[in-house]
Amino acid sequence: MTMSTDPIEGVEQPSDSPGTSTRYSKHIILTTYPGQSGIEPVPLEWGAADAKSRGPIVVSRSGNLLKRRNAIGAHGGSYSIYNALAIAAGDLDADFRPDLRNSEPTFNFPWQPAWADKTKIVSLDPYGHDIVNQFKQELEAGWDIRPTMAVTRANMKLAEIAEDVKNGLLEVDGSILVDSSGEVRVTKVAAEPVWYLPGVAERFGVDEGTLRRTLFEHTGGSYPELITRPDLKTFLPPIGGLTVYIFGPPERIADENVKLALRVHDECNGSDVFQSDICTCRPYLAFGIREAVREAQNGGSGVVIYFRKEGRALGEVIKYLVYNARKRGGDTADKYFTRTENIAGVRDMRFQALMPDILHWLGIKKIDRMLSMSNMKHDAIVDTGIKILERIPIPDEMIPSDSRVEIDAKIQSGYFTTGKKLTDEELTQVKGRGWEKWEDIAVSRSTLLFRRCF
Repeated sequence: MTMSTDPIEGVEQPSDSPGTSTRYSKHIILTTYPGQSGIEPVPLEWGAADAKSRGPIVVSRSGNLLKRRNAIGAHGGSYSIYNALAIAAGDLDADFRPDLRNSEPTFNFPWQPAWADKTKIVSLDPYGHDIVNQFKQELEAGWDIRPTMAVTRANMKLAEIAEDVKNGLLEVDGSILVDSSGEVRVTKVAAEPVWYLPGVAERFGVDEGTLRRTLFEHTGGSYPELITRPDLKTFLPPIGGLTVYIFGPPERIADENVKLALRVHDECNGSDVFQSDICTCRPYLAFGIREAVREAQNGGSGVVIYFRKEGRALGEVIKYLVYNARKRGGDTADKYFTRTENIAGVRDMRFQALMPDILHWLGIKKIDRMLSMSNMKHDAIVDTGIKILERIPIPDEMIPSDSRVEIDAKIQSGYFTTGKKLTDEELTQVKGRGWEKWEDIAVSRSTLLFRRCF
């Protein structure tokens, strides 16, 4: 094998490397450096008064843009890897440019002062929904600039909403709640993460250098420019984003003269989609949507924000391992967080410090009814200057029996409640459903009986 190296830019691909594609040159640029020959990043001033003053986010490594990049990472969040796979498979041209005609937002969210405040918004691009208008000249010149936000409208249907209509808890109005089947009209906003690294570091109480080094080390060294390009302050991380669901006219959201009901919800695939009853996630989500619809029907605004933070951002594999440990080790509320800490090292990695950014982007200044019991979410929102007037816990009748372990443990740890907070001793008596009739338990007992007989 022969390999020549360039100490500044990168390495030569091994000459005997199998499957080398002709779409790339043999010279691989592993990283870049500030001041390097030809490196001239497009100016980017986070927190500028408007999009043009701020500048576009350029992250593409395609063609001449490699040396003009002003951000680290890749578009698509957690889907950026699939984009690379499509290129590798030959299904997508590496130099593809999307045709963005007619993709503009269905509602033009008005500019908010927070868009120009680099302390209020540090985890998304406040102009990411409007690049077609704001950077038309650059797009026409062939620059690879892509939206990181999208605004659309849709009809959604939820079985629980149909039940609410049937039970007289909601009324069909033909505008927001379309019919008795539970069909609801909604405006939706999707956002991919775009991090302003100095602001993210400040939110977490660390210096920027520590944040950069930690991100580099613990993503397998995937982003060397976190280390070699301290001049690039923007990072598009490979993580999930968020979706905003707006019930009622979206222009009401920022109007402090109308009431706002808000549910901030973190993803739980098992409950939200498949209705597992080990937690309160889907019931609380359904309750949040109901109250958001109700507030919108009363002349206010209802918002549900859905973050991709599966299993408290620990992931579904970790979550299922914890489920096993809980059920096999005695599922009681006093050990609820210990089971997670034993496997994950922490009880929660959602870190709500970045969550309020989307509220500031929407122009929310006060929340009349916060449909959440989480102390972490409450504190993160209030600490950024948004008022919360009332906190609404999930109604007791909506709590599945097997999720009492979760909810009672969370209340005892600081979650808001209008009900009873159990003592340490009482938590030991809150028990989840066992696995006595399931195969692995049955096999274990049969094996034990067999050993005793012989």
